Amino acid sequence: MRKIWIGLAALVSAAIAFGNAAHARDYRYCLVSPGFGYPGECSYSTYRQCAASASGRYADCIVNPAAGYGAPRRAHRRR
Repeated sequence: MRKIWIGLAALVSAAIAFGNAAHARDYRYCLVSPGFGYPGECSYSTYRQCAASASGRYADCIVNPAAGYGAPRRAHRRR
């Protein structure tokens, strides 16, 4: 019985880890609405997908702040 619980715990842990890894992708667009908070539901690759989801709802689409602007640029110094 104990082996079953250990196996089940390992399976649940793997499922949670896989879910987090799959969710870690930075999609380009976020659906913003008073119910989602900031930056919203960021699960849209294209603006068209986001706009279709926002259609008919009190929602709008923005560029994902984490993915849309990339890494900050470094200032180059001239000597």
